Amino acid sequence: MKKQDTLYQLLFTALSLYLIFLMLRYPALSLEYASTGLTLWFTKMVPTLLPFMILSGIMIRMNLTERFVGLLHPLLHRIYGTSRNGSYTIIMGFLCGFPMGARIVGELYEQHKLSREESALLLSFCNNIGPIYFLSYVIPTLGIDRPGRPFLLMYGIPLLYGFLLMRIRPMMTRTVSSCENHPEVRSLRAEHPGSCSLLAAIDASVLSGLIGIARLGGYMVFFNLLNIVFQPFQHVNTNILNIYRCLLEITSGIDCSGRSINFAILILLPFGGFSCIAQTYSMIRQTDLSLRPYLYHKAVQTAITAACYLLLYLHGLTP
Repeated sequence: MKKQDTLYQLLFTALSLYLIFLMLRYPALSLEYASTGLTLWFTKMVPTLLPFMILSGIMIRMNLTERFVGLLHPLLHRIYGTSRNGSYTIIMGFLCGFPMGARIVGELYEQHKLSREESALLLSFCNNIGPIYFLSYVIPTLGIDRPGRPFLLMYGIPLLYGFLLMRIRPMMTRTVSSCENHPEVRSLRAEHPGSCSLLAAIDASVLSGLIGIARLGGYMVFFNLLNIVFQPFQHVNTNILNIYRCLLEITSGIDCSGRSINFAILILLPFGGFSCIAQTYSMIRQTDLSLRPYLYHKAVQTAITAACYLLLYLHGLTP
């Protein structure tokens, strides 16, 4: 194990030195990449995510989530077997997009309102590209005239995958269905009863939201900066470079690629890119939830998406 750790340290040291060398070799380009990440964060992430982070934090701290899902919970519980807070996670995760699904799971789990089992299962399919971002940015940028099929695959696959994960597997069914009366949740609620006042909830949520959004900005700047890695290799195929950019940071990758690799972009959207994975990790790092199952489930959903688009392509159907 020590040899493996030493190998990792040597590898990351070499990569860090290479990145520093490139930043010194191409200072203007480094500044451009970092500025692109910062601009995307300030113009896209802050105005769209920060309000949701603050409002969701207030609702969680004041125990308002169960009332919020009052109308939809019976339906979601029947389909997925979720608790009321689990239903809230599904709704907000799919509406708000990366990384709000992970943030809500992390906050509810930290507040002892979700069991560990339900939290891990919800994390596997409730953290996706948001529909507003998908319809207002991805679809126009890719020049897709009929967004019906891409939209159906983008959100139908994780919804169906979540159903199979939470309902078909017998062991998970028992755990999640009984989450409202789960011993773990009951005991933790007994230790942390009640909700905080409105002002206290606002103060804590604003502080938590600002820390979270600042952390996301750092990830976007860093992963955009990694675009400089291939700068010395000008002979590399443009499409390969564009796929690499999408794998690093999906928004800037789409912006650079335009309409040249539409199928690849649509396939990679469920995965979200390494920046989204890092953002997801930052949302759950204070908990004992593991990122490995999340990565596995994201890889499976991406593979299913690829298979669906391949079938469309073989039948002569465009996205």
